[in-house]
Amino acid sequence: MRTNKYKYVISAFLVSAALSVTSCTGDLDTVPLDKDELVSEVVFGSDIAAYQQSIAKLYAGFVIGGNSGGDSDQDVVGIDGGSQASFLRVLWNMQELTSDEAHCAWNDPGIPDFNILSWGSSSPWIKGSYYRLFYQISVANAFLRETTDDKLAARGCSADVIAKVKTLRAEARYLRALCYTQALDLYRNVPHVTENSKIGNVLPDQIMGPELFTYIETELKECEADMLDPTVGFSANYGHANKAANWALLSRLYLNAEVYAGVKKYTECITYSNKVIAAGYQLEPVYGDMFRADNHLSKEMIHPLRYDGDQTMTWGGMTYLLCMGSSDMQTATNAKGAWQGVRAKSSLLKIFEKESNSTLDSRRSMLRTELTANVEIVDQSTFKDNGIPVAKFYNVNKDGSNPGSAEAYVDFPYFRLGEIYLNYAEAVLRGGTGGDRATALKYINDLRKRAYTDDSKAVIADADLKLDFILDERGRELFYEAQRRTDLIRFGKFTSNDYVWPWKGGSATGTGVASYFNVFPIPADDMGTNTNLIQNQGY
Repeated sequence: MRTNKYKYVISAFLVSAALSVTSCTGDLDTVPLDKDELVSEVVFGSDIAAYQQSIAKLYAGFVIGGNSGGDSDQDVVGIDGGSQASFLRVLWNMQELTSDEAHCAWNDPGIPDFNILSWGSSSPWIKGSYYRLFYQISVANAFLRETTDDKLAARGCSADVIAKVKTLRAEARYLRALCYTQALDLYRNVPHVTENSKIGNVLPDQIMGPELFTYIETELKECEADMLDPTVGFSANYGHANKAANWALLSRLYLNAEVYAGVKKYTECITYSNKVIAAGYQLEPVYGDMFRADNHLSKEMIHPLRYDGDQTMTWGGMTYLLCMGSSDMQTATNAKGAWQGVRAKSSLLKIFEKESNSTLDSRRSMLRTELTANVEIVDQSTFKDNGIPVAKFYNVNKDGSNPGSAEAYVDFPYFRLGEIYLNYAEAVLRGGTGGDRATALKYINDLRKRAYTDDSKAVIADADLKLDFILDERGRELFYEAQRRTDLIRFGKFTSNDYVWPWKGGSATGTGVASYFNVFPIPADDMGTNTNLIQNQGY
């Protein structure tokens, strides 16, 4: 797994004989493959390969929905593995369709509710996200449970194997913390299970947001030392979470600490943003190249969700982000389909049009206004000729050549340097120490000069560097990267009537909604099964 072939052999690790994890409600622990629970000794043994394969299953769960043919033999049963149980697809829908950026014309259950910010605990998408996250957490717990020092020693593992497993354990803890961070952001108060939780038919206790925040923070700090050192650009360890990914997650966590836990952690956000920046990552010279099929070569990439065409076939993930737009762009983007479903709202265009020279911004050019008759969504259920087609992700290499097939080869940048620059600047403006306005301004202008065709038209003055500007710049830089809902909540604009966009609250011109929509409900299935849970307020 730790070779430069990892991107191209991921399919070999999709089925891990080491783990079998339940997806049923109310039981988030592992289920043994036999009643005597002797399987771990058979599967793991003393060879490093089984441990590498098991951790690969954990990574794979962020990319595909199942164990066979991408989404087949799915991890989470009872819902569509390629859509509702796809980590990236459902996260994108929950973050983007609910915001001022994107709108979906499909009438699939739960999708229209996202468009208008009106959902309940029976939404299949909310359920799918929830169970995907806890499936991933369960896989991490199982791996950690089976890789203790005592168990490794009992299996006769060599010192070399023990050292390598120690690093894999740190990666598993990081990935579990990432899932818990996502759960904290979306659901706030959730069941809490670790490798030390009792196995069996035991209902998990609920952990509240502030306590979950502290748990995540502690986990990330404790596992950091055992993670791989940062590597800039493609390497044999590309795709494995390293210390820089850990710091990036802490940077994002601390930026949102006031929302998650009621405490200001902007100084800490700056501290960990500085750590990432000092590691040597560099902005991709051309903005659009960050979203191409060979973006695994980018020195901006910190933590990718990896896609490798035929070996990671799926109807979720990057396939969805490539296919969801317009048939007019299918050939150009080298997508395997064109679903005519998703378009941008006019409010996203307006974020760009606040800039007097926005026509020089290459990021705006991804909004293909020439392919629509009306930038406004005048009919929520009809895609053609209303709303704005967007082509941000291209299944095409930087040199214009196509990869091996029309299956998705584009890696999703879960963390990239551009976000860290923005985190730093916002944390400085919010009063964090350890940074300064001059550096914040430089980072923002570096992003803008990268995006603009004329550097002189890109730069802003210190007087322009304000929080509202940062929110807009995050919209311009990070649009369609599954962060917008979180950003709007942090700025107090997601549910309020102070900032509206088309179809917010079900109104064509937009209106405010109840504040409890800042957090999604715990799925009704789990509420009905786990008596330890209290539903989020308002649902």
